[in-house]
Amino acid sequence: MKQISPLIARIFLGQLFLLSGISKIQGYDNMQGYMNAMSVPGELLPLVIILEAGGGLAVIAGWQARRVSIALGLFTLVAAAIFHNNFADQIQLIMFMKNIAIAGGLMLLAVHGAGAYSLDQRRSAVFASP
Repeated sequence: MKQISPLIARIFLGQLFLLSGISKIQGYDNMQGYMNAMSVPGELLPLVIILEAGGGLAVIAGWQARRVSIALGLFTLVAAAIFHNNFADQIQLIMFMKNIAIAGGLMLLAVHGAGAYSLDQRRSAVFASP
């Protein structure tokens, strides 16, 4: 279980970003309008999609997991501050706290690395071979 649990955790974290990126593609115009309404330039949406979908895939695969986790963690904190800052609305407060928890999971991944069954470990094993 010790070897498989990092993979399971990466799948749980990564799928959230992968599916979010895909849903932004499917609802591109609506998301761009929402971003503009929140004073975030809608022109940044392609970068958000690349970060979410690409970052989600990278986390799942365990590729550059430390770096990607830091980037996604910072992105998640910024998104929480911009999009979920109305604490008078209980749903927004819950979504803010959810983002904080996700950032915490990403911090753990950044500190401990991708673990077994990851491209990072495979790469380390290849370069460690005599």
